[in-house]
Amino acid sequence: MVGDRDRNDRGRAEQARPRDALGRPLPYGAPGVEPISEEPLPPDETLAYARALLDEGRPFAAHEALEVRWKSCPDEERELWQGLAQLCVGLTHHERGNAVGARRLVDRGASHLEAYEHAGGPAYDLDLAALVACARARVGAG
Repeated sequence: MVGDRDRNDRGRAEQARPRDALGRPLPYGAPGVEPISEEPLPPDETLAYARALLDEGRPFAAHEALEVRWKSCPDEERELWQGLAQLCVGLTHHERGNAVGARRLVDRGASHLEAYEHAGGPAYDLDLAALVACARARVGAG
């Protein structure tokens, strides 16, 4: 059913409703955080952007930035970007007070990153094990 979703000028689903810093929808017309671009960025720029969003306390937006890359990356890098995005969703759940969801998403992200690291793909100077350990410590899943 097309009429129940916000769509952009190309007919693609695109959330027009404002959101708070943790990605929760706000009423139409309410002030919200600036939405992120849905244009894919190169790997290093994606990582810098996601890091900046995390530093601003916006793990949901960081997840969205990583998800854009995940959906546009070469097949052999999907585990990396999906895993990183899921770590950020785990942090989002943690910030929203959903401890069970936080642990589950961090564990899912960790599984993707462990598989990716085992396969030997480029990690773009990231210490994947350290990122997983940090996320697990933050959400109490360590």
